[in-house]
Amino acid sequence: MRGVSGVDDLLVVLFAAVALIGTVSAHLQRDRFNKLIAVGIIFGGIAPFIAARGYLDVLIAVSLIVPITTIIILLICRRDAGDA
Repeated sequence: MRGVSGVDDLLVVLFAAVALIGTVSAHLQRDRFNKLIAVGIIFGGIAPFIAARGYLDVLIAVSLIVPITTIIILLICRRDAGDA
């Protein structure tokens, strides 16, 4: 049974690394579009932790909300000040 635990520990470290990479990337990016991409990477690292806790209904809701809000925010960020 030690092999399964080792694989689980490795996956936890990898998903945590993905979330941290997204966090650092969002902090370092200057462009708004790149920041939104980094937020998507953060969600990719956090989603497995939500699923592992058994909150699949929350994961489904967040998986539907994050892309839709990202598209809306991208459309808002793309507008110029003269478009309003």
